[in-house]
Amino acid sequence: MNQVYDIAIIGSGPGGYVAAIRASQLKLKTVLIERENLGGICLNWGCIPTKALLKSAETYTMFKHAKDYGLLAENISFDFKKIIERSRKVANINSKGVEFLMKKNKIDTVIGNAKIKSASKIEITGDGSKTSEIEAKHIIIATGGRPRSIPGIEIDGDKIIEYRKAMSLESKPESMIIIGAGAIGIEFAYFYNQLGTEITIIEMLDSILPIEDHEITDVLAKSFKKNKINLHTSTKVESIKKTKSGVDISFSKDGKTETLSADKALIAIGIQGNVEELGLESLGVNFEKGFIPVNEWYQTNVAGICAIGDVTGPPLLAHVASHEAIICVEKIAGQTPHALDYDSIPGCTYCQPQVASIGMTEAKAKESGYEVTIGKFPYAASGKARAIGKRDGMVKLIFDKKYGELLGAHIIGAEATELIAELGIAKTFETTAHELASTIHAHPTLSEMIMEAAGDSLGKAIHI
Repeated sequence: MNQVYDIAIIGSGPGGYVAAIRASQLKLKTVLIERENLGGICLNWGCIPTKALLKSAETYTMFKHAKDYGLLAENISFDFKKIIERSRKVANINSKGVEFLMKKNKIDTVIGNAKIKSASKIEITGDGSKTSEIEAKHIIIATGGRPRSIPGIEIDGDKIIEYRKAMSLESKPESMIIIGAGAIGIEFAYFYNQLGTEITIIEMLDSILPIEDHEITDVLAKSFKKNKINLHTSTKVESIKKTKSGVDISFSKDGKTETLSADKALIAIGIQGNVEELGLESLGVNFEKGFIPVNEWYQTNVAGICAIGDVTGPPLLAHVASHEAIICVEKIAGQTPHALDYDSIPGCTYCQPQVASIGMTEAKAKESGYEVTIGKFPYAASGKARAIGKRDGMVKLIFDKKYGELLGAHIIGAEATELIAELGIAKTFETTAHELASTIHAHPTLSEMIMEAAGDSLGKAIHI
């Protein structure tokens, strides 16, 4: 541990471990420091295990509708503990995968709590409070984030829980109130609803998935209501009280106050950065509202110390952290990477129907002064969507009327989170409506809807 490293990275999530691999590729001697499990929250408690849970719920629902496909499946049920076990197994496999990648790329890994003593020294406290010191020419903070709580309300891990507990409960609750209708809250609402939990969602803003295009979220809201999920938007939580059987939650809307009871309350109101106990104050590293400000190369105000991923603030997405990692390391290595275009970040929510988007919403484009043309195509008009029994949803494309450039793309429906990649490429290359409409898409595919929506914006959609 007396070696001098070119780069020391604190945190092994999709920002930290990607930074380590890219640094190794660039022949920089690298050490990765993690206090818990390799892979960070994303691989162990976030992106990956939640998708395993959602797949179980989706498959269970498909079995219940087997007769729609001419199949017979009777007495369908589920084993909640097995669903949770499968999710944890998937997470463990992914964590071991990161461990393999570290060995393959000859990256030193250290398990322990890191505290930055100077711009070139890190103190690590491991098992038994043993300490060691690492010296590095550059330090990258990639410590991620944790659930934000409501002031005055304690997340006790029993009746008032956050996402980690929500994906590892020992038994399925009969009822749950979810506070916050962002991606985390919406995904857990779908998962538990499909398994029979009575779900109520409370959101302070005027729409579920508030950052998405409202025409898209209206479709999702209708789907959720059809599945008997109770939605309360423009609603403020006043108090949460624990009872013998669960929780009582008081909330207000339009000047009226109501109280609902449930077995569990899931707090899903956002993420705050893990900036504590890193020694930032003594070093003079700025942090504001729980996040570390950085420049376009992820440098903090202290030379030699960088930060990437959720700890630097929104957008709080794994794929953003990974791209920031590569740019940060390449800049350290003396290369000339392009700065990240934060207007072209895809966002995905993996409920059913899925939601995916990139770029501006219709409202944002108009607020920004664009005169727009809109192209839409419904899943119900897609031959492939009808064939697979997934008719709910739509593709909505927003173009600059003057130049035809794609400003935003929004999809709700089956495989939306896969379809959005094509539109990410289109936006990167400033593709126009005419070019999208003129690109031959294979038939029958769901991707044809993108071509058709582009054609609709030009008044030449064929199948609607």
